[in-house]
Amino acid sequence: MSADPAREPRAERPHMPDYGVDTAAWVPLSWSWAAEKLRSGRNYWVVTVSGAGRPHALPVWGVWDDTEQRFAFSCGPRSRKAADLAANPWVSVAADDTVECLSVEGRASVLADPARRRAWVERYLAKYVPIAPDLTAEFLDANLLVEIAPRRAFGIVERADEFAERATRWSWPG
Repeated sequence: MSADPAREPRAERPHMPDYGVDTAAWVPLSWSWAAEKLRSGRNYWVVTVSGAGRPHALPVWGVWDDTEQRFAFSCGPRSRKAADLAANPWVSVAADDTVECLSVEGRASVLADPARRRAWVERYLAKYVPIAPDLTAEFLDANLLVEIAPRRAFGIVERADEFAERATRWSWPG
């Protein structure tokens, strides 16, 4: 599904003193570039922080929905991620690419509403069953389904000819 352009985040030049991104040649990366990375990736790094301030980073599978402008992933109810999110709902998700880098920061919530859970489970299965035929709705239903409402995202292209001219920050209202 395509995103509603009116709901897409606002692109701006990130504040990165000492990194040379204040060039007059700057042109923002398009949100469609970022959304494609979120849609098509297989693995994503999720970073949570405990109530005591201890960071935790591990890869997960996840699903981006253009229409809702939301990302969701699954985790065990007794996992460190789940404990961290119960104490601190702020999270960062990064695409598993170190050249065309994308990270999204936002607020996570565990989905309890059956209709919302079902919609995300269907998206998750549609994406991952082709590569993991044993993945089932029952497995996902036995775990937490975490939805992230993004607040801002960063895109960086780690190639000398694009780094300074393309570094982009996107912001969502709220």
